[in-house]
Amino acid sequence: MLVDLYTYFCTTPDITNKLIGSNYLSATYKCPINAEDFKFWNEMHLITYVISGRKDWYCGNEKFEMKSGDAVFIKKGVYATKQYFDVDHCIIAFMLNDDFIRKFLLEHDEVNLPAANGQSQKSIHPIDVNEGIENLVYSVANYLKQGKEIPEALVEIKFKELLFNIILNPKNLSLAQYFSSIQATGHTDLESVMQKNFNHDLSLEEFARMCGRSLSTFKRDFQDCFKQTPGKWLMEKRLDFAKSLLVSTTMNINEICYDSGFKNNSHFNRAFKERFELPPLQFRQALSKD
Repeated sequence: MLVDLYTYFCTTPDITNKLIGSNYLSATYKCPINAEDFKFWNEMHLITYVISGRKDWYCGNEKFEMKSGDAVFIKKGVYATKQYFDVDHCIIAFMLNDDFIRKFLLEHDEVNLPAANGQSQKSIHPIDVNEGIENLVYSVANYLKQGKEIPEALVEIKFKELLFNIILNPKNLSLAQYFSSIQATGHTDLESVMQKNFNHDLSLEEFARMCGRSLSTFKRDFQDCFKQTPGKWLMEKRLDFAKSLLVSTTMNINEICYDSGFKNNSHFNRAFKERFELPPLQFRQALSKD
């Protein structure tokens, strides 16, 4: 089951030190002991600083190992994590969406961003942690620990200070290039989000949130982009992906069903047979006879 990370942070009673706004959320978070493996989706980008402990982050073929003192920018999307329990894992997380980043860049046009390139397409960007980042993170943590309501204007200042620290550090070039792509497009790249996440079991409403659109706007923009409905496109992409796994891997049918974004085997078998004339298992067996 995929966890909606933003909703999880907002509604979980154990996460008490948090600031929530329309474009951001910041929370100090100690992972529960039963969360060794955690899979989630997020409609916002996530900047994470590790106060203590270790955790591995996975997105497709990408893997990023994080330890105390590390920071990363994690694009909105679907991820899995693996936690280690030799030390308590505690993070401070900053969530922000494309509109917040775009508004910041518009307000501060004196910031000269580098042009976007292929490197900006990575899902996880390491952040160089200098003294400025460290001081900012711990100042936010101290505000959170006070347990008092913090003025929204002050929270926005801290988030903008964080963006300044990232962009002005030449060691964060690839991330600055990604910010440049956000500024240039004017809206979330629907095609990129869908191509990267089609094989996850998300509803159309959840895909729309990840793309920064209402459901009706998402459906209209999707039709313009792909020339077919989201439901039909998702089914075709998932079935083609499942076929490629049957041909090129030794994964069992249950694993392929899950990894292709289907809810259950009966639905997967029925849809696969309708498209390729044979159920998945028989399709694989026929291949082995050729």
